[in-house]
Amino acid sequence: MNEPPLSRVGIGTPSEWRQRPERGSRTLLRMMAFVSLRLGRPAGRVVLYVIASYFFLFAPAARRRMRDYLRRALGREPRAAERFRLVMNFATTIHDRLYLLAGRYDLFKITIQGEPLIREVVANRTGAFLMGAHMGSFEVLRAIGARQAGLSVTMVMYEENARKLNAILAAAAPKDPPQIIALGRLDAMLQIQQRMDQGELVGVLADRMMGEEPSLPVTFLGATVYLPTGPMRAAAVLRRRAVFMLGLYRGGNHYHAVFDDLADFSAIPPGQTKAAIEAAITRYAALLEHYCRTDPYNWFNFYDFWRTNAASPAHPMPQPPRE
Repeated sequence: MNEPPLSRVGIGTPSEWRQRPERGSRTLLRMMAFVSLRLGRPAGRVVLYVIASYFFLFAPAARRRMRDYLRRALGREPRAAERFRLVMNFATTIHDRLYLLAGRYDLFKITIQGEPLIREVVANRTGAFLMGAHMGSFEVLRAIGARQAGLSVTMVMYEENARKLNAILAAAAPKDPPQIIALGRLDAMLQIQQRMDQGELVGVLADRMMGEEPSLPVTFLGATVYLPTGPMRAAAVLRRRAVFMLGLYRGGNHYHAVFDDLADFSAIPPGQTKAAIEAAITRYAALLEHYCRTDPYNWFNFYDFWRTNAASPAHPMPQPPRE
């Protein structure tokens, strides 16, 4: 069976997640900063219920999206308590983000699946892409890095998300702030290559369309979605390894990090780059679907993910060379 062709979707209007950039999450960010820094984690979690309840009651569009997602992930109509649990997990990961950024790793129990893989990637010192998603917490990597010598991660973000993270950093004032490369700048790819040449890992959240950019249709939770090809194309251009990564929240103070291989583009024979990109994205979607089913309350895309989203061009990552 042939893989679906690389495609373009939509023309002319911004993607829904960029048109309506999760206003509730911005409010939560400001409130979490106050709660976390003033009250600490145990007391702050009590206040989280109030904040999560507000978001649950007064964000009807997000509530509809959560119901749709949970219906797909659970295979049945979700109960109100289950929908609230998703919101509460979202609030918790934002709350915990400040502690992770501040280096308070002692507050958390972090387990790792695929630790031999990430140790091998770090030991090779050739650089690699970590392909994450808006699911769970990517910041658990900081705690893993504290016990894994040589694990250094630079995050690649759209400029709007970078601004949001900068707001958190201003509140947390970490001694070791994360390294960020903002997409939309002309030197973004050069910075990525430089970091990888130094043996660093580059993290990308690869589950959202920027807009009118190359995409691949894949089956995800029972329907077709379009995933951006830019992150995998960048890995192909730079001939690096791509590794799947999630930091799943599993209640209390427990996070579970998952690493899995997607593709090693340094080993792709000539003429097979396009097929390798498509196969890697299809595998990424399959892994993401698997963890949506095993850990359904970690999905934080509160917009219509299953709609064909259109957008205007916005500095997509470069295409791989023609073969």
